[in-house]
Amino acid sequence: MTTWYVLVEEDTRETKYAEGVELKLHRWKLVATRGVGSTAEEAAAEAERLALRHVPAVIARHARPGDQPAREAYLTPDGAWVVSVRQRGREAHVRVSVARLMHQQAESEAEAPVSASWKEKLRKAF
Repeated sequence: MTTWYVLVEEDTRETKYAEGVELKLHRWKLVATRGVGSTAEEAAAEAERLALRHVPAVIARHARPGDQPAREAYLTPDGAWVVSVRQRGREAHVRVSVARLMHQQAESEAEAPVSASWKEKLRKAF
């Protein structure tokens, strides 16, 4: 069973306007998870590979074949990579980290409540 994963998060930006003021909203979004094996060392090696190669969506949308964006990759003390990627005036940030899958639960939906018949509803009304 694969227990180690590499998580790739991108800083997504959205521009909103409130009372005539432009607001640039940032939030981290999990864009990829990859199961990599049974040891932390395997996961760390894959995290480094992704940190040095992953192209964020905001950059990839405008890239041409053969383009190589500028990249600065920082390794934090906890083992996560924080990466800045720039190309043609656009900049994006990526965070790549190693994690263990500790819990997983499938989605389940509750059964719809049984609706009372119209006769029962009429009786309750009177």
